[in-house]
Amino acid sequence: MTLGDFFGPPIYSYSRADAIRDGVLVDVTTTAHEAGFRVPVALTAAAANEAVTWDPAHGAHQDPTGRLWDVLTMAHLAATRGGDTDRAGFHVLRIPNQPGAQVPVLTALDLHIGPGDEAEPVVTILLPGED
Repeated sequence: MTLGDFFGPPIYSYSRADAIRDGVLVDVTTTAHEAGFRVPVALTAAAANEAVTWDPAHGAHQDPTGRLWDVLTMAHLAATRGGDTDRAGFHVLRIPNQPGAQVPVLTALDLHIGPGDEAEPVVTILLPGED
């Protein structure tokens, strides 16, 4: 007996691939592999907006590529700490993406490892409280 036999066919499903295509998740797997991750990695749009996005009009002292590397470096350190849960919290120091901002602030993020669309391990970086 399968779950489909017991519950019937799914009414609706929304895959990780759908979320990436729709912009709900931002796929950063290529850079994440360079940073030491061995599985696909994505950020929620909210986490990417908070910690990675940078408007060049706010100055040349930041850029999205460098900010992404900061996030992935700290996430990789959090992932290698180990633990007995599917989540690990970490912080990244970043300048707010606001006109005139120059003072870095500590920003909390979570790393979640779970099953992807084919039950393969995938990592999602998100804001605390996001699911």
